Amino acid sequence: MVDRIVNQTEAIDQSIFVIRGSRVMLSTHLAQLYDVEARALVQAVKRNRERFPGDFMFQLTPAEWENLKSQIVISSWGGSRRAAPYAFTEQGIAMLSSVLKSRRAIQVNIEIIRAFVRLRQMLAANAELARKLEALEKKYDAQFKVVFDAIRQLMTPPEPNKRKIGFLVKERAVRYGRA
Repeated sequence: MVDRIVNQTEAIDQSIFVIRGSRVMLSTHLAQLYDVEARALVQAVKRNRERFPGDFMFQLTPAEWENLKSQIVISSWGGSRRAAPYAFTEQGIAMLSSVLKSRRAIQVNIEIIRAFVRLRQMLAANAELARKLEALEKKYDAQFKVVFDAIRQLMTPPEPNKRKIGFLVKERAVRYGRA
């Protein structure tokens, strides 16, 4: 049972994509997780269209679908389809639990919502880490500026002495000529 949940969690994590600036899951993956046919899932959603506004669910354009398939490098991904799949945002997936009322759908929805929460926490942690790193760089750049300036001074060659090396003769030069 624990192995099944772990495998399901990994499958959920791998099924989250960023499309049109939103983190989404595709209807084909959701149907596999809910253990229903993709067309049955889409049909249930279409019967309850008022529950799924544009920010909860949208259908991929053929170009988006082709691009996604090429990124995943599987030519027949999702089987032969007449239409591009639907993409569900986190809110759309939560709304699916009110449309699909099986016990499995409820359990899968809980795991999917947890996956989205984990993803948000990881992104927030990375953003916080980036802010801290930037602050440290600024702080240490100011402190080490003196050290870097001193090193640069040591690296620059000294200015050449303007005096010429050799003897200076203050007598008139002797002329050599032909006899």
